[in-house]
Amino acid sequence: MQEGQAVIPLDGYNKYFNSAEKKGYSGTAIFTPHFPDSVIYNGMNIDDHAHEGRMITLDMGSFYLVNVYTPNAKDGLLRIDYRMQWESDLREYLMRLDKEKPVIYCGDLNVAHNEIDLKNPKTNKGNAGFSDEERGKISELLDSGFVDSFRYLHPDETGRYSWWSYRFNARKNNAGWRIDYFIVSERIKDNITRADILSDVYGSDHCPVVLEINI
Repeated sequence: MQEGQAVIPLDGYNKYFNSAEKKGYSGTAIFTPHFPDSVIYNGMNIDDHAHEGRMITLDMGSFYLVNVYTPNAKDGLLRIDYRMQWESDLREYLMRLDKEKPVIYCGDLNVAHNEIDLKNPKTNKGNAGFSDEERGKISELLDSGFVDSFRYLHPDETGRYSWWSYRFNARKNNAGWRIDYFIVSERIKDNITRADILSDVYGSDHCPVVLEINI
């Protein structure tokens, strides 16, 4: 939705929206009781990434919060070239921020990193969200000094997903994907006290993911 299309009764919260130019398409939002030092809507400063409302960065003083809705590679990987460019530019942006202060990067990243992160890896291999290209990009990011908070605390836990198709009773059968993440700068990984997936919360084809961290 565009900002203002719905009444969101969140008294005491600051609300930040970055809507796509194309109505009914993508977009991001942050609701927070805190007051950031600054709000940045096109942090990568690249025009190709400035039209779909896919990022909000808050400078929270002691860290950066980067909220993202990653572009989907689409069926047949029709948008994989753009997805790869997005991932490369984003990694450079996050690394640049990380030189200044720790980063917490979160959102729907539209990729299941490893086979443990989806119910049916063999039948989905090569599909959007589980292609070698997309999985390689998240590996590249993690190798650049970042940590997947959920896997840091739950390295071997199976059956934990954050998204389920509306088709084929996927949620009832827990045939899901873990595609929503909190990824943090490696140097603050030991400050993580909780990383969780609230699969019992309904209202969307996704469920909430949680990070609690002392920072």
